[in-house]
Amino acid sequence: MSSSFLPKLVNDPFSDPALFVPFFFQKRAFFLDLGEIYSISSRDLLKTSHVFVTHTHMDHFAGFDRLVRIFLGRDKNLFIYGPKGFLKNIEGKLTGYSWNLVKNYKTCFTLYATEVCSKRLITKKFVCNNSFAPTSRDVINSFNGILLKEPELTVHAKILDHIIPCLGFSIKERFHVNIMKDNLEKLGLEAGPWLTTFKQALFNNAEPDSKIIASLKNNEKINFLLKDLADRIAHITEGQKIAYISDVICSKSNVEKIVELAKNSDHLFIEAVFLEKDKDMARKKYHLTARQAGGIAIMAGVKQFTIFHFSPRYHEKEHLLYMEAQDAYDKGLNPLA
Repeated sequence: MSSSFLPKLVNDPFSDPALFVPFFFQKRAFFLDLGEIYSISSRDLLKTSHVFVTHTHMDHFAGFDRLVRIFLGRDKNLFIYGPKGFLKNIEGKLTGYSWNLVKNYKTCFTLYATEVCSKRLITKKFVCNNSFAPTSRDVINSFNGILLKEPELTVHAKILDHIIPCLGFSIKERFHVNIMKDNLEKLGLEAGPWLTTFKQALFNNAEPDSKIIASLKNNEKINFLLKDLADRIAHITEGQKIAYISDVICSKSNVEKIVELAKNSDHLFIEAVFLEKDKDMARKKYHLTARQAGGIAIMAGVKQFTIFHFSPRYHEKEHLLYMEAQDAYDKGLNPLA
């Protein structure tokens, strides 16, 4: 299935959780969780526009400092979301450093942090040139399960239980525009930034008679009507959906919320910290077993799932976690049984 983005876990399944979601043909990326991210190049980190954090345990949030450090001295906006108490944690991170030199920067890096509560979203603005002092007024919006809605995609969230509030996320592409390369070639058109403009026009429901300026292989420009170009080079398919779940207890409430959030996902990324034989330990630590993860995946009707966030006790035995999760998925086992 074609998609506008390609999600990938940053680290191995025994290391910090972080899912990097770069967008094809765009200098843009998302993060879901923000553990250690040193394996991601500075060039790719600078593509980051939005970060969605499940909770601020260190292994899910340690990469925040690196991301801020990379963005310093640049004209960038960064939007970051987390659960109840998130704004206090962000302020604590930022006030832990001295910012006496940033007033001299000619650039403006601005951080917009949003705390996700049961019925509202609270956003604070932190401007680098102002030593990251928060703006005096919070922006408060109602929360209906949607964190971000753009013409191309929507990001949903659910508040889950990990003793503390913990967020689960899904990203749903509205539809995908596949460019038919053979037809592009027949028209003598050269792929380039104009294709992004063309796709954006489709996502924005632009007027069919809107003009699109395309590039020919000889570097000349040519005008098309949007409807004509769409008929000749575009194949519209259903958009991709991914979901991300980490650090939750296998309770009835959590399972119901996760299934609703991840329903019919093309790819579910879900923690599987323990084997089922250690389910008492999993419950005590508010984590899932591999069997529970596989059972949730089949309940949600996902096409593919990847487990991660393994306990170090299973080093060199990780195949047992994969086998247990796949067995639960294949057999349709009830995670609550």
